[in-house]
Amino acid sequence: MDEIYTRLDDEHTERQLLAGRLNMLFRDRRAHAYTCLLMEAEARMSREAWTRATDASDLVYGEGISLRTTVLGQISEIRELQAADRRRQTVILKLLRLEYRRSTETSESRTALQGQITAL
Repeated sequence: MDEIYTRLDDEHTERQLLAGRLNMLFRDRRAHAYTCLLMEAEARMSREAWTRATDASDLVYGEGISLRTTVLGQISEIRELQAADRRRQTVILKLLRLEYRRSTETSESRTALQGQITAL
């Protein structure tokens, strides 16, 4: 008879353990579902951040290419302006030399005329 009660008690204890485990699994299931939601939200936000970062990177790359093109155009324009300035300086130098010669010739002619006037 004691053996029957012992078995009944063991069976009752085993049922209580199983019921406790079942309750724990239900609680864990809710926690697991919440964890899944958090992980999915984090993955979605990570994908969105990656997309934004990629878009920003593409935008910056495009702006860099645009700036490079602008700078190359300006460098070319600067070289053209420098060449034009060198040509202008060459012309000015020639004109100054001609002006000096003319001034010298005029001065010499004036001196010669004054000498002739004095001789008369």
